[in-house]
Amino acid sequence: MKKIGFLSFGHWNPEPGSPLQTAGDTLTQSIELAVAAEELGIDGAYYRVHHFARQLASPFPLLAAIGARTSKIEIGTGVIDMRYENPLYMIEDAGAADLISGGRLQLGISRGSPEQVIDGWRHFGYEPAEGEDAAQMARRHAEIFLEHLEGRGFARPNPRPMFPNPPGLLRLEPHSEGLRDRIWWGSASDATAEWAGKMGVNLQSSTLKVDEGGEPFHVQQARQIRLFREAWKEAGHKREPRVSVSRSIFALMNDMDRAYFGRGGKESDQIGHIDNFRGIFGRGYADEPDKLVEALKGDEAIAEADTLLLTVPNMLGVEYNVHVLESILTHVAPGLGWR
Repeated sequence: MKKIGFLSFGHWNPEPGSPLQTAGDTLTQSIELAVAAEELGIDGAYYRVHHFARQLASPFPLLAAIGARTSKIEIGTGVIDMRYENPLYMIEDAGAADLISGGRLQLGISRGSPEQVIDGWRHFGYEPAEGEDAAQMARRHAEIFLEHLEGRGFARPNPRPMFPNPPGLLRLEPHSEGLRDRIWWGSASDATAEWAGKMGVNLQSSTLKVDEGGEPFHVQQARQIRLFREAWKEAGHKREPRVSVSRSIFALMNDMDRAYFGRGGKESDQIGHIDNFRGIFGRGYADEPDKLVEALKGDEAIAEADTLLLTVPNMLGVEYNVHVLESILTHVAPGLGWR
């Protein structure tokens, strides 16, 4: 058995012929897709977060709205870029969204990916400390976030407050019990996966990884997952960790599917340079259902993970994306033992 969610990049484009003209279109359809996916039996609705782009940016209003419209589906991000975040304010937003959803938030956080502008986090008022780079700043923000998410008091109360205080140091409110166990770190390297294991956060691994061995992407990613689990065990955390991987997987069920995804595509891994490192981009899968089953049996990283996030083409609309998800649930997942 495997949890299956979708991951939406939340694109919109105000060009003639585009089905999603505005940010409002994308936000509304993101909610509608989550509602439809829950009815279908999908386990999770996850959203990318990017700044200065025609994509989803501020995640917590969207997550809270989905939480209010649904009752079972996990609601998450993949990922929030911690270079841009005030970790204490983020705790308040996350706590509120989690309480609205009844404890279904699954927050993926990370150093983030390359953005549309140079050092965009500087416009948000953040600067690396002396001797620190932007990635280290992101991990520092994450450590502050994780520390205070536990709900322990840390702030000295005013001796003459406007309202009565509980005794002792004060914590941030609203506090959502258990949310600390539902934080994930988006890792692109073996080292940051091990860091996530030591910190006691779940692991998200996408279709991009630092090329650290020259093997196929799924082999490197499977090793990354095993290193994470070893670091988790060595750190002595009590609960079992979760691991997600994301993939582009399309079952070719009809002529429309074949028109969109049946003409080649990413049938092999790709190598490229991004942010001054050599990256390996995992292949996509698009084929008839029985052939998909056979191909996916050989993906070692999917086998290692407990959660699979299917990237969806959000700009093709809610109805088509429901079809994409239903095709995987009905015609592919059973043949792999995921359902």
